[in-house]
Amino acid sequence: MKIITSENHRHLQAEIENLIHNFNETGDMLVDGKRNKLKLFELKGIKVNVKSFKIPNAVNKIAYRFVRKSKAERSFKYAEYLLSKKVGTPQPIAYVEETTAFSFLRSFYLSEQLSYDLTYREIDLNKSGHEAILRAFTRFIFELHEKEIEFLDNSPGNTLIRLNEGNPKFFLVDLNRMNFKALNFSERMKNFSRLTQEKEVVRIMANEYAKQIDKNEEEVFEAMWFYIRKFQESFVRKKAFKKKFKL
Repeated sequence: MKIITSENHRHLQAEIENLIHNFNETGDMLVDGKRNKLKLFELKGIKVNVKSFKIPNAVNKIAYRFVRKSKAERSFKYAEYLLSKKVGTPQPIAYVEETTAFSFLRSFYLSEQLSYDLTYREIDLNKSGHEAILRAFTRFIFELHEKEIEFLDNSPGNTLIRLNEGNPKFFLVDLNRMNFKALNFSERMKNFSRLTQEKEVVRIMANEYAKQIDKNEEEVFEAMWFYIRKFQESFVRKKAFKKKFKL
């Protein structure tokens, strides 16, 4: 078993090893997904969020063993990088990998449990103050882009929001898919494609993003809406394909 901890959590090495050995039998389940599981533990007074990644298929067992970095390792290293860039994310604690000589097995990413008030999914323009939160979120995404960070899983549940007395703070989770590069306008607009299908919400995001860059609001809106429609069409096709082959 390979355990890599952050500098501030090296004292938890033995506890982390014991946690992983007993992962299935202990801890409080937060998400019991088909691909990944999330559980909550307490280690020496620290609430720890543990993401257990699904054992990969036969091809990826070899790839993750010898070629590619695991999802757990990427999550850990990307979290450290985000914090170095002053981008919010739960404090990384460790990542763990179980392997054999020729194959990759289980992997885990451990971070400190973060309290929050809502996610992007709960933003509701009918509620007082939520338009301001949406605009602040849009500025947060713009700042990511300016820092050359492309958060590929920019979906409704993957940004945690602390209201912070009218000055919202944002924290990214589910970090294993990211690019770090200068983003052109199309790439920036495509990065909004997973968030919503609500035109009014897109109008507000386009208005706020346009204030940050040298583009007019309608151009920003049309580009955002184009990629949102494109993503939704692709999603529907994939869903229909899976349904067809399940029959």
